[in-house]
Amino acid sequence: MESDKQIKNFYLIFFLIIFCALSSMGMVYLKHESRKLFIELERLTRETDELNIEWGQLQIEQSTWATHARIERIAIDELSLIRPITSEIYLIERP
Repeated sequence: MESDKQIKNFYLIFFLIIFCALSSMGMVYLKHESRKLFIELERLTRETDELNIEWGQLQIEQSTWATHARIERIAIDELSLIRPITSEIYLIERP
């Protein structure tokens, strides 16, 4: 009887040691994955910031290219367009 109890205790201790070892390896693996994901998150955050900066610069550039004065200057200088006089302007209304 004493021998059966010792064998059961041995198996219990052996199982607990294996369980602790596997838990430890799992924890190390999860910590490693967590660090990799955090590094990826930081990279993507940095990329998002850079893209937001570029977007702002492009919006400023677009507003510069689309200013009324610039368009009018190009129309006059490059396309030789002139502003019509008031009597040449006709208003067409939709039915």
